[in-house]
Amino acid sequence: MTTIHEAPALDVDKLMAFVFKAVDEVGATLNTALVVMGDKLGYYQAMADSGPTTASRLAQDTSTDEHYAREWLNAQAAGGYVEYDATTGHYTLPPEQAAALTDPSSPAYLPGFFQIALGTTHDTDSVLQAARNQAGVGWHEHTGDVHDGCERFFRTMYNAHLVGEWLPALDGVVAKLERGARVADIGCGYGASTIIMAQAFPNSTFVGSDYHEASIAAARQRAQDAGVADRVTFEVASATAFTGTEFDLVTTFDALHDMGDPVGAAKHVHQAIAPDGTWMVVEPMAGDTVSDNLNPVGRAYYGFSTLLCTPSSLAQDVGLALGTQAGPARIRDVVTTSGFSRFASVAQTPFNRVLEVRP
Repeated sequence: MTTIHEAPALDVDKLMAFVFKAVDEVGATLNTALVVMGDKLGYYQAMADSGPTTASRLAQDTSTDEHYAREWLNAQAAGGYVEYDATTGHYTLPPEQAAALTDPSSPAYLPGFFQIALGTTHDTDSVLQAARNQAGVGWHEHTGDVHDGCERFFRTMYNAHLVGEWLPALDGVVAKLERGARVADIGCGYGASTIIMAQAFPNSTFVGSDYHEASIAAARQRAQDAGVADRVTFEVASATAFTGTEFDLVTTFDALHDMGDPVGAAKHVHQAIAPDGTWMVVEPMAGDTVSDNLNPVGRAYYGFSTLLCTPSSLAQDVGLALGTQAGPARIRDVVTTSGFSRFASVAQTPFNRVLEVRP
């Protein structure tokens, strides 16, 4: 006998509450593009410099069309990003938003976060096709906003925490770096983390590696611009094939979960690290269960995981696809399976967890 499932009665109030939640979500989705627009056209910086302004003045200050400036300002006011004075017709960028949207030295600097989100959604069609074909989408296949936005977003964290908090949380590492250590930075991208460490510890030498050739080209130029090219080199290499041995410190920033073969990468690190060396693994902040991650940060990271990080892993050999919200227990399994014996969570921020891994 076939059992017919009877649909539950609709609660109209709950339905309409969800509809208006969805309206807010669509507004937020569009605002991602508007924030990137405001960043690239210089709208936020002009408002921070000028104080209360009008659409006409903002357009003049940025050499853009007034019609776009007007609609952009109204959308920003509706979303609470700028304040609107109906009496004077002026728009103001509050100091808190100015810090988050115009000051690259602020630990709350956000334009890169929006830029990588916009770039990630831009490539949704490729991800849809990959999901149907049980395939992946490589990091190199994404639009430049993904690469640039990723570097800008995570560089903010590294500037704020790497030298002053994360490295000191590792047993004896700062003393080694001050004396002069050999450091390998795996999956270095544009080299932001590598260069920050090189600037802080001039007696040490650093080798950054990444499979993405365009990122390594950018990293080499940035090392030259930063004046650290005498002690920093970059190579195009996968995480299972970077060169060198006897490293005192190996670092992997926000990249282990993106790798197709993180176990193979961990085994290679184990071979390359000195017997008393340290591997610092920095991963997106995550708990060990789905329930642990049902929060605003987890929601954003699960979104990136679906559209960016998991497809990237699936495009590589093995394709383990740990996911952005892998959690410390899964990372522990990866590194202990690869021969490491010591593992500890030593620091964290709302966006990152720092793990200390030792032979």
